[in-house]
Amino acid sequence: MFDDAFASVASLSRKLQAREVSAEELARFYLQRIDEHKNVNAFLDVRPEETLAQARAADAKIAAGEATPLTGIPIAHKDIFVTRKWASTAASRMLKGYMSPFDATVVRKLEAAGMVCLGKLNCDEFAMGSGNENSAYGRVLNPWDHSAVPGGSSGGSSAAVAAGLAPIATGTDTGGSIREPAAFTGVTGIKPTYGRPSRLGMIAFASSLDTAGLLAHSAEDCAMTLGAMVGFDPMDSTSVNRETEDFTRLLDDGVKGLRIGVPRLWMKEGLDAEVAEAIESVVEFYAHHGAQIVDIDLPMAKLGVPVYYVVACAEASSNLSRFDGVRYGYRASEYQDIEDMMRRSRDEGFGAEPKRRIMIGTYVLSHGYYDAYYLKAQKVRRLIADEFHRTFKSVDLIACPVTASTAFQFGEKADPVSAYLSDLYTIPASLAGLPGLSMPCGIHSNGRPMGIQLIGEHFTEARLLGAAATWQRETDWHCKQPNGY
Repeated sequence: MFDDAFASVASLSRKLQAREVSAEELARFYLQRIDEHKNVNAFLDVRPEETLAQARAADAKIAAGEATPLTGIPIAHKDIFVTRKWASTAASRMLKGYMSPFDATVVRKLEAAGMVCLGKLNCDEFAMGSGNENSAYGRVLNPWDHSAVPGGSSGGSSAAVAAGLAPIATGTDTGGSIREPAAFTGVTGIKPTYGRPSRLGMIAFASSLDTAGLLAHSAEDCAMTLGAMVGFDPMDSTSVNRETEDFTRLLDDGVKGLRIGVPRLWMKEGLDAEVAEAIESVVEFYAHHGAQIVDIDLPMAKLGVPVYYVVACAEASSNLSRFDGVRYGYRASEYQDIEDMMRRSRDEGFGAEPKRRIMIGTYVLSHGYYDAYYLKAQKVRRLIADEFHRTFKSVDLIACPVTASTAFQFGEKADPVSAYLSDLYTIPASLAGLPGLSMPCGIHSNGRPMGIQLIGEHFTEARLLGAAATWQRETDWHCKQPNGY
């Protein structure tokens, strides 16, 4: 009987192909764990009959010899991706109970590869937040410490993997929403190059930044799954028309000869001493294994947070204008006329954080302020991207912090500005559309995981995954499990 809740995607694939376990058995096992650990609040919608139907179809494919390496592997999807068979709410009252008429491209592609959906995962409302404290359906608990946030906005995804409720999960990263929760919960998370995964069916927050990605136990698991998830989508105007590739091809190549840039001046500002020491240990490991360590500076990256919150909020105010109570979504029960209906519906349907970002975005786009804020932010965004591209002429990847500290306490960052500053290290890569990866690199004295971020030039996901796999082959931080799970 299968009982390894923290099994990797790679090991599950081998067991399924060898008929040591069935897809249905795996599905039932994880569904039971989801039910047992409801207190984590990672899942918003679980429909066992739909999951088991997909699992039986996967078993039939395996029996017929038509399976892919991912056939039968359980996966859970962040509730930002629309799905036909599970409700798609973006963790907002505005979309409570909404059933989409189609699947997001990412969901459809992973299902076509044979993966079995366990359900939809909690997140910050409309993916807006750094701690998963903004969900209309309650906060998600960090499995390592229930008094701490699991990170946001993909906190349900990271908590599900960390607690052994799913071997892998999808997430979305707009300014760090995969990498930060991965670091806070001790899992591996990758944000691919912007435009590689389709945005079709991904409920929009900031269209020029939103990127689908994965959270799993290891770089190998992410590499195995990423190839099935990305690819050109003619229905998405931001999709990159680029051939798919084997993201596992560099997993065994090591780091000898790689030039790894370390922005040491950037790292000195407010970085927890133990986190800094853990990051240095990874840098030393890479140097010991033949990598060339290069000190770099990224002065423009310091402007990432103010630039991001102008651009992202502007796009959010535009994207969320569609939720008006007229066509779909929440509608107020009492109103006097159509204008009052729209106003009441948006007031009652949106939580505090979406309202805040809509107001900021509307302000920076308004007449008289567009040039002073939005246009200037876009110019600085270009300078940040250019700085990264110049830097990647002398280095192959960048190693830096994911966050300045470990997971913070619930309510610790009630001030929105302090919460926004949590994304200091992740936002710059998002503004430049670069791929980024977070992987575990230690456990803090407070008992919470620590992570390190690897950033690469556009379309270098395989290199990032290979460097991460080199670290994970000789360390076991990615194998650590929280107590009680």
